[in-house]
Amino acid sequence: MGQEALLLFFALAARVKAPADGDGGWSQGAEFSLKDEGPCNIDIRDLTSLTHGEFLQQYAYTRPLIIRGITDNTRFRFLCSRASLLSEYGDRTVRLSTANTHSYSKVDVPFEEFVEFLLTPQDVSTLGSETLYFFGDNNFTEWHSLFKEYKAPTFTLPNTSPAYSFGIAGPGTGVPFHWHGPGYSEVIYGRKRWFLYPPDKGPEFHPNRTTLNWLTEWYPTLGIHERPFECTIRPGEALYFPDRWWHATLNLDTSVFISTFLG
Repeated sequence: MGQEALLLFFALAARVKAPADGDGGWSQGAEFSLKDEGPCNIDIRDLTSLTHGEFLQQYAYTRPLIIRGITDNTRFRFLCSRASLLSEYGDRTVRLSTANTHSYSKVDVPFEEFVEFLLTPQDVSTLGSETLYFFGDNNFTEWHSLFKEYKAPTFTLPNTSPAYSFGIAGPGTGVPFHWHGPGYSEVIYGRKRWFLYPPDKGPEFHPNRTTLNWLTEWYPTLGIHERPFECTIRPGEALYFPDRWWHATLNLDTSVFISTFLG
């Protein structure tokens, strides 16, 4: 798909700019966002209405959950603004991975180059192996001053400790279906759409096709009983995914996000 087709796709999906306020400056250079947030069939609970015991009994080992207000990351959010990150880390080298199920290629670039030139909307026909994605390969020594300000979700699992993965991605990007251990994903800026299946009900997908491609071509063919658990999370919300659950993500805007893996 060429540039004109790409622009048409995003225009049809909805040609909307991210809000001028509260976007941390990340709408700059990313004119297009995806409007369709899709349905939500995942429980959403407020921290004030959920105890740790209820979390362990009802969700931790059996199904995903979205928790609102689980952390107060006002300070971390401020430090994750575009201007703040470029000022602090612009000349640092970051490692990008290809966005396919079995990620192979790694590319090292200055963080400023990634933000200015590579943080662009996803082409629906682009292969995952051709898409560079900043997530997970963080140098914790260089990024320590940022990560130490992050307040992880307070509901943990017994005998686990948290490990963080920080990411920034353009609209239409995402990671196709894969699975690993349990954890949380919190959006700092933007919106992220999630699709999840339990371990015994693996989805049909091509490991080198993007989530955007799967949503466009595969998702409409699914019967009602083949549909995934799904929802779009926004800043202030954290999605919990249990152990070995298949999941894929789609960034609807330029998104800044962090995952807490419980291992």
